Amino acid sequence: MQKQRGMTFIGLVLMIAAIVFVAIIGMKMVPAYLEFMSVKKALNNIATKPEFGEMTNKDIYESFNKTAAIDDIDSIKAKELIISQSDAGPVVIAEYQVVVPLMGNVSALIDFYASTDE
Repeated sequence: MQKQRGMTFIGLVLMIAAIVFVAIIGMKMVPAYLEFMSVKKALNNIATKPEFGEMTNKDIYESFNKTAAIDDIDSIKAKELIISQSDAGPVVIAEYQVVVPLMGNVSALIDFYASTDE
């Protein structure tokens, strides 16, 4: 007589619950990562402009604001960008955090960092 093998109904329910839990958390975090990709694209667009080396801080802020308005970037404002000078020219850094509410009083904090010299 062979012993039965397989998953019990309770095991199946627990596995489905775990998969649904991970999927819900993933779906709530995806928009933050998509917005981060837009921020990186905005910084890349600024850095690839021919006049980037001569741009003032105001020019960089205005360029970022234009791209942020088009790409619906809300997590970071142009005035929060860190602009410094290096030997190769200006370096623009976007460093910010996003709090993603998961469920109830539980949230996820995601740190993002993007720079024009990457």
